[in-house]
Parts: sequence; structure tokens; C-alpha cells
Amino acid sequence: MSRCFSFTDVKNSCYRSTFIKSGLRSTITDLHDSTVMHCWIPTVREYSKPNLLLIHGLGANALWQWGDIIRFMTPHFNVFVPDLVFFEESYTTRPERTEAFQAQCLMRLMEAHSVKKFSLVGLSYGGFVGYGLAAQFSEAVERVVICSAGVCMEEKDLKEGVFRVSDLEEAASILVPQTPNKLRELMGYTMFRPPPLNLVPSCLLADFIDVMCTEYVEEKKQLILAIPRDRKLANIPKITHPTLILWGEYDHVFPLELGYRLKRHLGDNAHLVVIKNAGHAFNVEKPKEYLKHLMSFLVN
Repeated sequence: MSRCFSFTDVKNSCYRSTFIKSGLRSTITDLHDSTVMHCWIPTVREYSKPNLLLIHGLGANALWQWGDIIRFMTPHFNVFVPDLVFFEESYTTRPERTEAFQAQCLMRLMEAHSVKKFSLVGLSYGGFVGYGLAAQFSEAVERVVICSAGVCMEEKDLKEGVFRVSDLEEAASILVPQTPNKLRELMGYTMFRPPPLNLVPSCLLADFIDVMCTEYVEEKKQLILAIPRDRKLANIPKITHPTLILWGEYDHVFPLELGYRLKRHLGDNAHLVVIKNAGHAFNVEKPKEYLKHLMSFLVN
């Protein structure tokens, strides 16, 4: 039976309206290799402004992850907000599942929109992709912001107790939740002070899952499983761009130690800011502080 009312759909429509009012329009780009990318781009591109690429993480779509700050960004930048492969209208029939492949798709997307230089912000999984983009296409990227992305994690960290959930299959079932209880578990991991999870109605959680989490489930899990595979710190390239690292003090998805590890890896090119009293989803818990740090670093 079809749903009569969906809070998630209503919220989605509100964010879509916010993007349009902020001067963005929805586009579909065929990369001509069995890969199609959806992206929000400027309705009118102003060449006097710098370009900014916003890369979402797992969970909700790009509208939800950037909808609360997009109106503050578009006055200063030509903003590009893609949906990564296997999110919303972006997909591929190719077998690749690495963040390196995602980065290549984004670079080709930006080239398709005639964007040669840009800064980027990557949230969580989007930070892995953004880092890979900067490493592979160094000359195209100007500034980099990595938000709670364990780029410098190693495969051995899973066995050495660095993570609260060390079983990848279990982690994937939480990060791509298919039941209200799994979504509650995800909220508990990502927020320092989550709402009383037992009081959040299951119907609202089920609605969110139905709208956001039921497409490309296996493919998204494959994206997660690909992250630590054969990953060693010695093999992670060192980007040389000015880099801001933002991390929640009580991140239970990617522990703060991984933020310090990334800072040590990059040296003086990077600046680490720890958001106090916040978890992995500090962009939700501390939105004003998050925006302040973004704008201070990105706006010259």
C-alpha cells in the first residue's frame, strides 16, 4: 500500500526549494562509460567567484547533508553539489567500488561543466573521495576540507580495536540501515548527544529508510567494504594543498585519533580543528561552529 504522507519527502521538497532559491539547478550528466551523475550546479555561473565542490557522505542524500548551509555558501562561490555514484540519480554499471573511482567520476563531472579549478569539502565518506580527488588531480584542486573522514586508517586498525564496530559487515548494516532499530543504532554512533532514541517513532524512521536507504543497498555496502581493503598508511599519498581537518571530539565512527593521524601525515599543510562536545555528525550538532570554520578557511 502506498504511503499517504511522508515526512521525509516533505523535508526533501523543502531542501530542494532551498537549493533552487539559492541559485542552483538540478542536472544529469552522462559520462559515457555506463556512468551517470546527478549534480546541483549554479543556474548562472559567475566567473568572478571561486568554485566549490561539496561532497556528501553516507546516509541521507546531498540535499539533506548540505541543505542547512547552502544559502550561506552560494553568495561566495559557484557551488557544485553532486550525488555520488549509487546515491539518488547517480549510478554506474561498472564494477569499481573504490573512493578512487568515485573521485574520477567527480573530476569528469566537473570537466563536463567546464570547471578547471575548485576547492572542495568532503563529509565522512565524501572526505575519502575528496582526498582521493586532490591526490589524483592535484592541479585542479585549490583548498581541501576533510570532515571526520578516516583517510589515514589502515586495514589492521579493524583488528587492533581502533573502532567500536570492528566487523565490516556489521558496520555496513549500521551505515546502510534497513530497519528502524539499525537507524537508531546509527544515530547513537554518529551523535554525541542523540535524541532519546526510544522516543523516536518507528514510523518516522521507517519512512526515512524507505525514501533514503532502500536503493543500491548492496552497492553502498560494497563501497564501505572497499575502504579498508589493503589500506596502509605508507601507501596513502600526501596532498600538498592547504587543508582544514574538522573532527568531532567524541566521534565514534572514526575516532579522533584518526584526525591527529591525518594531521601528522600532512604536516604543516594541514590544520586540525576539534569540535568540542560533538560526535561524527558535528555538522548537525554544531552547525554554527561548523559553518564558521568552513567560511573562515574557504573565503579569502
